[in-house]
Amino acid sequence: MRIHLIPLLTLLLVSFPAGLAQAQFKEKTADPSELELGEATPQRWQIGITVTAGRSSCQGVTGYVPVPVDWPEQEVREVEDDVSSTAKVSYRKVDDAMKLMVVKIPSLAAGKTANALVTFEVTHRSQLPPEGTDHYVIPDKNKLPRTLRMYLSTSPQIESTDRKIREVAKEIGADKEKAWEQVEAVYDWVREKVEYKKGPLKSAVATLKDGFADCEGMTTLFIAICRAKGIPARTVWVEGHCYPEFYLEDAERKGQWFPCQIAGSHSFGGIPETRPIWQKGDSFRLPDNPSERKHYLPERVVVAGARAQPRVQFVRRAVGK
Repeated sequence: MRIHLIPLLTLLLVSFPAGLAQAQFKEKTADPSELELGEATPQRWQIGITVTAGRSSCQGVTGYVPVPVDWPEQEVREVEDDVSSTAKVSYRKVDDAMKLMVVKIPSLAAGKTANALVTFEVTHRSQLPPEGTDHYVIPDKNKLPRTLRMYLSTSPQIESTDRKIREVAKEIGADKEKAWEQVEAVYDWVREKVEYKKGPLKSAVATLKDGFADCEGMTTLFIAICRAKGIPARTVWVEGHCYPEFYLEDAERKGQWFPCQIAGSHSFGGIPETRPIWQKGDSFRLPDNPSERKHYLPERVVVAGARAQPRVQFVRRAVGK
């Protein structure tokens, strides 16, 4: 018998769904000096899984837990682990875009508990917008690598080829000559037309239709419109929140990602965010079912054999130094 466990996750983000990816964890930018970073205090987070067998033993337990990785604005290092002898921990990339902790527990006796907990130190620095923006251009999609072209395509919840999305994309920023001004016009339009309201995840089309959404819905709409205009864009997932990034190139065709706060205070091209980045992207393949894609990649456990479901607790909590 094969049991798939996706319980209520402890300390989960926003409504935390699923997502996809980018070229590499530490990406090259147009000019390192253009990525202006603020100060941030390192934070320590314990991440992992605890599994307790019920009245009977269980076999072949595999857990998948997203963990933070390095980005130009974020540094991550492993500082401590609490891993039971019955558990084995390894790491793997997903879609060349994010990092998963893979926990394997071959066998767990009835009533016994196995821990696979790792503490990471995460330093996420705020980003300042560039001083000059006139030299940025929209990239030529035919010259982009596959790992960037994916951010011009549709994703779960981001219907960038929908007729209504394409219509508004054509109208917004039509009077703007500079690439930066065109993206900023999309930013201003979404913030003006969509009222922020907490609620369930909405797709870009639903957000456009309803005229209200939370940070995820506003982010999906901004990204969908950007992609429809030929501007790569993706989702950034931080603790309890998400926001979009867009990609432009300089005159020498060297590219850079820029963040913006679509829901909340006005921050375009830079962002005062220092919470840990958990994932970037919005179209991830499930590790045990590659044919299925999710808007965000959730924690997940698969149990190959058990008479009764084990108790599973996913852990993501801030801990003291």
